[in-house]
Amino acid sequence: MSPLTPFQQQIERIGQLHPWYKSLLDEQGIDTQACELIDLPLITSDILEKHYFTQEARREAGLSVYRTSGTSSGVRKAIYYSQEDDERYIEAKTACFRDWLAASDSDGHQPIVIRKALADMGTGHAANTAMTIFARLGLQADSLSFALPIEEHIARLESTRPDLLYTMPSILDAIASNSVDPQHYGIKKMILVGEIAPLQWQSNMAARFGIEPRHILDTYGSIEIGAIASYSHSHGLYVIEDGIQAEALPAEQIDEQFEPLQQNEAVLVLTSYVRTLFPAIRYVTYDVVRDFQIRIIDGRERQCFSCISKRIGTDLKHGEKISLYDIESVVHQFVSDAALRVRLRHNKLSIHIQSKSLKDEMLVHIQHAIEHKIGEIGQMIQNRMLDGIAVTRAAETEQLERGAVKSKKLYF
Repeated sequence: MSPLTPFQQQIERIGQLHPWYKSLLDEQGIDTQACELIDLPLITSDILEKHYFTQEARREAGLSVYRTSGTSSGVRKAIYYSQEDDERYIEAKTACFRDWLAASDSDGHQPIVIRKALADMGTGHAANTAMTIFARLGLQADSLSFALPIEEHIARLESTRPDLLYTMPSILDAIASNSVDPQHYGIKKMILVGEIAPLQWQSNMAARFGIEPRHILDTYGSIEIGAIASYSHSHGLYVIEDGIQAEALPAEQIDEQFEPLQQNEAVLVLTSYVRTLFPAIRYVTYDVVRDFQIRIIDGRERQCFSCISKRIGTDLKHGEKISLYDIESVVHQFVSDAALRVRLRHNKLSIHIQSKSLKDEMLVHIQHAIEHKIGEIGQMIQNRMLDGIAVTRAAETEQLERGAVKSKKLYF
């Protein structure tokens, strides 16, 4: 009998750790010894809610558990990591950060010495593992909670003066907006996690902190999968991590209720060969990526994409046509220090902008650009799916939905 392939080994292991998954395959008559990836069922939010999130609490030794927003049944989502899952996540992030810190200084520029790091982000997996990752990188490190007032974030930056800042885009927005001179902190490099970071936004943020855009590393991950991808400045693409196989599927293949996406867009579906206590085999992320492709990088085929444009879901209705990535990219062509709140309510799209450099006469130009540079929004207005767009200015002291960790999102 031939030995099992890594693919078959992972199916078998997931079936052992999640018996409902094995039952699902048996019900569909799937032969795990002969099937291919596309033969397996998609792990959608409905399947997870029915089986994974309603299971009895796991009792294995050494578990980490992370709780997120509730399911439709009112049960809070518990997502589990084994010690092996945690270690592989930490290994992947450490390797990614180490490679980037080294590679970014190999282009003829004077090496940038990184000794001190500060983790300033929300709760969850990335925050909980940051100090371990920094220790493995040999960095002197500190951390603080996103829940603290912005004045305390700024005070910590002034007192520690980190060379490397590991944070979320919305927190970085708040720091920059509430600082007299962001360059004063002496930050040399940044690593981003948790929210979209359009390239135009990254470029503007780099200028405000007095660094080069290549000295910002944008990473993409999820609590379900772990580390997924990071942006390569040399290739201009997000490169998917080793140990993950990605598929880019039409939205209507995920759910027939979804409308087709743009020609260069697809829903990202992931299979992890290193995750165990989450059934990450054809897991539907509901993240929409653009320009999914295969590139040869360092002599190996790597799966890549140009950006995450938005998320889709059955609760968003026609809001799933709206890309926060595109809106933010347009706004940052006009003002370099913009923080946004985008809201869709009663068929009216509102963009609330907080910026010290925003002039009142810019508002109508930003509105026009959003309507005409983002085809889906213009079409929705033409077809009367949207009543129009309102672009308004936020007061400098106004809080833009900072109560939630991830404030870069579309509000309903």
